[in-house]
Amino acid sequence: MRLLISLILPWLTFFTIGRPIAGVICLLLQITLIGWIPATIWAVYALSQYKTDKKIEKALGQKAA
Repeated sequence: MRLLISLILPWLTFFTIGRPIAGVICLLLQITLIGWIPATIWAVYALSQYKTDKKIEKALGQKAA
């Protein structure tokens, strides 16, 4: 679902992953039609980093237990 959001409304992706300042910057970039593609790429990249971070946290949490 977040991937679909990152393609349609890239700025909203940043708010869903807890990065509101990046979301505002992305919104400003997305306002221009030329900036839509870089904003989408940035949102997809940030989403993949977020998922990777969550997997690492989960793996480290299971080892500590």
